[in-house]
Formats: sequence, structure tokens, C-alpha cells
Amino acid sequence: MRIVNVKKVGTKHEMNDFVKFTGRLYAGCPYYVPDLEMDIRDTFNSHKNAGLEFSDIQPFLAYDEEGKTVGRIAGIINHHANAKWQTKNVRFGFIDFIDDPKVSSALLNAVEQWGKERGMDCIQGPMGIFDFDKEGMLIEDFDQLGSMIAIYNYPYYPKHMEALGYEKEVDWVQIRIDIPEEVPPKYARVAKLAKEMFGLHVRKLTNTDISERGYGRKVFNLLNVAYAPLFGYTELSDKQIDLYIERYLPLVDKQLLPVVENEDGEVVGVAITMSSLSHALQKTKGKLFPFGWYHMVRALKWKKEEKAELLLMAVRPDYQGLGVNALFFDDLIPIYNKCHFKWAETGPQLEDNIRELTQWKPLHPTFTKRRRCYKKKL
Repeated sequence: MRIVNVKKVGTKHEMNDFVKFTGRLYAGCPYYVPDLEMDIRDTFNSHKNAGLEFSDIQPFLAYDEEGKTVGRIAGIINHHANAKWQTKNVRFGFIDFIDDPKVSSALLNAVEQWGKERGMDCIQGPMGIFDFDKEGMLIEDFDQLGSMIAIYNYPYYPKHMEALGYEKEVDWVQIRIDIPEEVPPKYARVAKLAKEMFGLHVRKLTNTDISERGYGRKVFNLLNVAYAPLFGYTELSDKQIDLYIERYLPLVDKQLLPVVENEDGEVVGVAITMSSLSHALQKTKGKLFPFGWYHMVRALKWKKEEKAELLLMAVRPDYQGLGVNALFFDDLIPIYNKCHFKWAETGPQLEDNIRELTQWKPLHPTFTKRRRCYKKKL
């Protein structure tokens, strides 16, 4: 009978175990896409993660009787989210474990107790500190390649959650589309009307626009406004926005990032898309150095994949339904063909966000990779 010992991560050696555990757990799995190890470490570093200004986080490890790592998890309390949504939730994230109920039970119990000690009355997850972190446990389509922005896990994970009394809180789905050779007539027609009737136009940003003309902040301020009503969302702080601008926007091919402005030059919509990095990340095995950077740069700049990642799409609430999404597609589809993308996949979309899901209908979408946020009263 396995003996499981769960302990708080407190040393450099233990953090190494936490970071490297999934490399062993998913060794040989063709669908798993690893995080970069440096990104995981930065999540727990208050000097690198501005979200820790308003969140508490505690990583845990599970060891067996021989001292072998058999699971990991992190407890998270986002105080801004709890204040906004009038909740007392502790979140769990970074959950991975071998197929042993003793291990999953011990890990989740550790976070439950950690949360109760801090006055929380409900646990939910998998979630991160912020909505743009990976969230939602995969419950279907385990035989499809993962992505850099979404969780992959083995099929036994949700079975453990249900056995432990966890229930569904929300589901997300991803949308897959084949790239058409021409812009569908409906999008072309609506895009033309949006330009003529509402004075909307697509702008392609330059690095100078982002760094010196304030467009990086305009983009993320728009995301804060557009996503404010969505499940669990808390607005990005100024420090978080600065971090995203510095760390991530320079990586994106600006031709794949259409910004929609109105006649007054206000940003009313943005679509952040890029070439898939799934295969590149698999080749890095989670490490940028000494050679991982080459695979990343090659996928971004030199040899794009057949798949495009539709990371984020956001429209200012007062412009929703006025053709902004049609402008995105009217702009991107010819560029995707030029880049030789064959298909595209969105990030996770809330299953009850009907407005968001129906916009894809002219592209004959396939709904795939359902993910779940679980909850349990403490």
C-alpha cells in the first residue's frame, strides 16, 4: 500500500521537483505540450509575477515512501477575484499526479486545508491567478495535440475529481476551423458595412506603436473591459499589463494581430493570433537553453506550422454586434492563406458564451477539447 507524504515546496530542490515532475509523468505522450520551466518558476516569484501583489500562492508536492515525486499542485487565493465576485474561493492549479487515488486525494486535501486556514469556504480549479493563465481540466479528446495556452492531462484525471466529490462549475470548449481559400461572403459583406456605416478600420501595429504610442496598453485595457463580465475574470493591473507588453507582444507577428479602430482612433477590437508553437515546445522539453530558443524562433519567424492559434479576440461592449469580428476574419483569412496555415484553433471559450460561439458559424466549426472547472464546498 502506497504511503503518500505531501509537503509545501520551500527549497530550491523541491521547486526543481515541482517543475520537472511533468516531464517524467508525460514522457512519451505525443499530445502533451510542456510549459517552459522558466515560466513556471516565474509564477512563484514575486519579482517576476505582478499577480502576486494581490494573490497568495503555495505549491505542494506529493512524495511516496521512497521519496519519489508522485504529484504536484498549487493553492491560489486571488483576493481581487474574491472581492469582485463576492466569494471566498481557494483555487487549485498546476495539478498533476500519477494514477493513484491516494495521491490525488492527498494533494487536493492539502489545498483544501490551506484554503480553510485562510478563511475560504469553496475550492475551484484548475485555475491560475489570472484568466489568461491555463485553466480547465481536459475531460474529452485526449488524443489531440495540446497547445501552449491550454492544459493537457491524462483521461484518468477527471475520474479522480468525480470520485473525490468535485462537481462541474463551468466548461470551456475550443473551436477548430479549416482555413477557407476565400473570405466567406457573409464576413466580407458585414465587414464592408462596418467600414461604411460605423467608420471602423483595421490597423496593423508596429513595435513603435506598442512601445511609444501606447497601443500595447490600449490593447490590454480593451481586454479588461471586454472580458470583465466573464467567469472568474479580474482586471489586469498596470504592472501586469506592462509585463505582458514587454514579454509577449514582441513575439507575435504583427500581421497576425489585427486591431480595429473607430473614426476617433479608439481601439474597439483586437484579435491576437500566432503560428502554433506546440511542436516547437515539445522539442524544447521545457527549456529555452541551450537550444530550445532555436525551435521557438524557427516556428515564429522562419517556418510556420500548418496550424494558427487564435489566442484572444475581444470587442468593446458598445461595439459588439457591429461587425468587428467580421473585420477580423476579412483581414486574417487572406493572411493565413499566404502563411500556408491549413487550420486554426481558438483558446478555451465558455460554453455558455453564445455570442462568442455563434460568430464562427460561417466557418463550419468543430467544437473540441472540452475542459472543466470543478468546485467543492469546504
